[in-house]
Amino acid sequence: MAVLRISLRMPASRMSYKHLLYEEKEKVGIISLNRPEKRNALSRELLLELIQLMGKIADERKTTAVIIKGIGKIFSSGHDLQEVYDSAPQELLKLFQTCFTAMRSIREAPQAVIAQVHGVATAAGCQLVAACDLAVASEDALFATPGVKIGLFCSTPAVFLSRNVGRKKAMEMLLTGEFLPAQEAKLYGLVNKVVPLEQLDDATYQLAVTIAGYSASAIAVGKRAFYQQLNMEDFQALNYASEVITLNSTTNDAREGIRAFLEKRDPQWID
Repeated sequence: MAVLRISLRMPASRMSYKHLLYEEKEKVGIISLNRPEKRNALSRELLLELIQLMGKIADERKTTAVIIKGIGKIFSSGHDLQEVYDSAPQELLKLFQTCFTAMRSIREAPQAVIAQVHGVATAAGCQLVAACDLAVASEDALFATPGVKIGLFCSTPAVFLSRNVGRKKAMEMLLTGEFLPAQEAKLYGLVNKVVPLEQLDDATYQLAVTIAGYSASAIAVGKRAFYQQLNMEDFQALNYASEVITLNSTTNDAREGIRAFLEKRDPQWID
């Protein structure tokens, strides 16, 4: 326990992980899945590290945007099937509940979280892409939920997938297990941008830098409100958004941003 308490006091950028790499540049956090020998499979141990790291990033507020990418040939192959195969039902439940918490940590983080995808993103790896706020993919990237091919329907990846690409396309991916090429993934809304592989790092980072140049408090408020209103009826959502924007307009950054616009200068963010 003493070691754990010491590590929790350390900044996220200085903490060490077995399955992740982390660095910060220009208010951008960069998380790299670092299990290339296992195709960046999302083991329970990796997911626990991701939860801890996202919690530190959220608490410290040193960044406004976060990139999640994979080391090696692919983004992520999903859950570690050996771990799934070897686990008793109660252990399996812990694995999937840990994945639930990891996805929630991304959703509840005040930062914009961007998936940077190359190679393949399958099963829970595809779920991770869909759970992020934005996604940039290389032209050769492929996406799939192929559990049906091994008798293990991708029920958990289906949740975020169906909230990204729409019902019919989601069911096609889930029922066939076939790969969706990057350009199709963009067409159906799973990714925002597709670029040549050699431009992937720069394109994702520049998107993150653009977002990180804005008010961190505005990004946090806006992200939280966006997801809250999604499942509301139209005018319930509008009423909720009206309350949010009213409170938002009273913040230091909103006052500074409006003043800077009126004075025709760049804003100096406070919060």
